Order: sequence, then C-alpha cells, then structure tokens
Amino acid sequence: MIQSSEPIDRWVRPNIRQLRPYSSARNEFSGEASVWLDANESPFNEPYNRYPDPLQWGVKQRLAEQRGVRPEQIFLGVGSDEAIDLLYRIFCEPGRHNAVAITPTYGMYRVCADINGVEYREVPLSNDFALRADALLAAADADSRLLFVCSPNNPTGNAFPAAELERLVADFEGIVVIDEAYIDFSSQPSWLGRLDDFPNLVVLQTFSKAWGSAGVRLGMAFASPTIIGYYNRVKYPYNISEPVQRYALAMLDRADEVRRWVTDILAERSRFSAQLGALPSVHRVYPSDANFVLARIDDAERLYRWLVGEGIVVRNRSSVMLCGDCLRITIGTAREMDILMEALRRYHKTD
Repeated sequence: MIQSSEPIDRWVRPNIRQLRPYSSARNEFSGEASVWLDANESPFNEPYNRYPDPLQWGVKQRLAEQRGVRPEQIFLGVGSDEAIDLLYRIFCEPGRHNAVAITPTYGMYRVCADINGVEYREVPLSNDFALRADALLAAADADSRLLFVCSPNNPTGNAFPAAELERLVADFEGIVVIDEAYIDFSSQPSWLGRLDDFPNLVVLQTFSKAWGSAGVRLGMAFASPTIIGYYNRVKYPYNISEPVQRYALAMLDRADEVRRWVTDILAERSRFSAQLGALPSVHRVYPSDANFVLARIDDAERLYRWLVGEGIVVRNRSSVMLCGDCLRITIGTAREMDILMEALRRYHKTD
C-alpha cells in the first residue's frame, strides 16, 4: 500500500513537476479591496465584469463541510471530463504510458486517452458484469499510470464490492480513479472517507446526476492535496465561471431537496423495473445502483427505432461489449415513465 506522496511525485510527468503555472492577478492577492485595477477588467457590468476566484475557495469550503473532506482535497472542473483529461496530462507521457480500465464503462476514459496519445487497455467485466480485479491488475505493467473504475458503473448500473475496489487501490502501482457519478443512487458508501488512507486515490463526483445540474457542467475530483496541487498547476486559470460558482453555492443549500429527488427516483426505478420486467420481450432487467436501468430485450435495435418514432429517446447499448440487445433507460418522472410504458405496451400489441 502506498503510504506517502513520494510515489505520486515520481509518477508525474517531469515537465508537469517542473511547470511554472500561470499566475493570475487573483492568485497573487487575497483579501478584500475597494478598488480593483489589477486585471484589465471593465469597470462596468457588475458582477460579471470581474474574473472569478480561480480556485473556487467558497464552493470548496461548502463542499468540504458537506462531504467530510478538506478544501485542499477538492478540484472543480468543467464536468468530470476535465478532471479525467487532466489526469492524463499530469501522469501519462504520450506514446509511453498506459491506462487500464474495465469495459463496458463510461466512454470518455478512452476518448481522453486517445486525445492524449496514451495506450488504453480494456479489461472486460464478467458476463454478469462483475469486477475482475485479478485481470485488471494483470493488465498493468511498469508503464501503467491510471486505472479507471466507474462504480456504480455506466452502462451496467451495478456498484462493485468495496473489498475488490480496495484491492485495486492498494495493489495498483499508479493512480486509481473511482468514478462515483451515480453514488447518490447507490446503497454503497462513497470512497471519500478513504482519501487519507490512499494517497493514490482519486474520487470523481458530479453535479450532473442527482443534483439535477447537467447543463451547468460542474464536476468534482477529490484526492490527496498532492494530486490536487498538480490539478491546479495544469488547469486553465479561470476554468469555473463566476455564475457557475454562485449556482453551485445555491444548489448546496438545497441538499435536503436533492435528497427528496433521489428518493423519488429510487421509488420510480423500482416501480418501472418491475413493469418493464413483465413485458414478454424483456429477458432481463439488470439490478441497478444508478438512476437508470439496463434491460436485455428481443431486437433492441428495432425497439429503439420504434421508440424514436414515438418521440421517446432511450440509449441503445447493443454495440457495446457484453451489452448486445440492451437498452439503457434513464429514470425520469412518473409521468415520463408512464408514457414510455404505454408506448412499450403498444409496441408489443402491434408486434
């Protein structure tokens, strides 16, 4: 098990270790002022005329209180995708290092690897979508720098056992990324409470799912202060705008309301899964710890196209490894799910 930040520093690309990050006017001053003449801003159109806090300390302080971590353990990005992309920039030399990940899973891990010229090694889940920790570790070598596990996983919906994940974090000689985009819908506990145990752990979360804020594009990475320090070196100076920071603070005041949303979605997930599983063409509705269900269906492509014709859009995952003839269906409002079920029953009557 990694006990200190020393291996983290060794895994960082030399040019990133030596990087002198851009220092903005707001980085160089802390405190309050009555006259701001340092950043070549317009004096008009308040409050949008001023550059935002480059490190978003107000939002991080509130998040830290809510999530039980320290502000210096938080990075805020333009969605989780920025946090994923920057990990490749920090730790992976193009053409030399590699990343390991499960499949099927969230597609941006591979896209970011391809953009950054990093080999991406996929390790299939078992046929019942179970995690294969031995196979993941066996796929790694001395040039493996990142290991991605989405739990609960997209598109399969299942959360992986804590013991299997802990083995990966403890035994992988690199950075282990546990993507918890759907953790609010899961009975499994978050890994945020283990950050101090594992200096090589990065936990991703997002405002896009349970917090109902996909259009805002705000993601979170939680990690050791060492890793967060490298994030802050590499990110663009003002990556999170002032309106988004204000929005995030307002949303964090609505935590009780968000919990009610999650409760409603979980109840609807249970009701819809039972109805869906009763349809004659549905072979299996897989257990889900997320705000969606994956269902294996006779001729999923045909049903998908029929639903599009009815103005209903779900996700056809048939081309994804292990997901042949599977549709992924997000849980919406009770009214939306009723509309979908009515359409599915019409489809079966006309089939």
